[in-house]
Amino acid sequence: MKTKIAVLVSGGGTNLQALIDAQGSVLTSGEIALVVSNNAGAYALERAKKAGIPTAVVLKKECGSQQAFEEKLKEVLSAHGIGLIVLAGFMTILTADFTACYPQRIINVHPSLIPSFCGEGFYGLRVHQAALDYGVKVTGATVHFVNGIPDGGKIIAQKAVYIADGDTPETLQRRVMEQAEWVLLPQAAEQVSAALQKA
Repeated sequence: MKTKIAVLVSGGGTNLQALIDAQGSVLTSGEIALVVSNNAGAYALERAKKAGIPTAVVLKKECGSQQAFEEKLKEVLSAHGIGLIVLAGFMTILTADFTACYPQRIINVHPSLIPSFCGEGFYGLRVHQAALDYGVKVTGATVHFVNGIPDGGKIIAQKAVYIADGDTPETLQRRVMEQAEWVLLPQAAEQVSAALQKA
């Protein structure tokens, strides 16, 4: 039995696509069984439908509170027998109450080399802008376990990406995705899926 994976998304779903493309090659111990979005208009849902993966939309404003939102999320995950949760551009910080229910079963990809440019408020282009503002010569991506502290869980994998002269946050974001995020995330999902099978 493969580890059933739920991918949580909010936007375009490029990391989701990397996971879909990796199924059967890099990702063999796990399979994407569900894609959940907190945004009904997320293009990631279209990517899932094209790949024949079931989808669900859970909206915080319909639930009324973060706690109710997380309870609904748990119900949806439980109904699909999910063993591993992958956050792929999921723009909601999950509380410690939620993450405690899935110890070492939630992973996230962050577009920097943690502990640099991470934590609350560091997401999307802001991360790359911060790296450029600081003048670092090397950035990259990190896949880590998720706990109650934003970007605070144990690191699973990291990959460095060099910053080029004249980089903008947009060009850097694209290169970090292509060279690091899309490579690391499927590898880490496979590593954790395989470990969960042995557990």
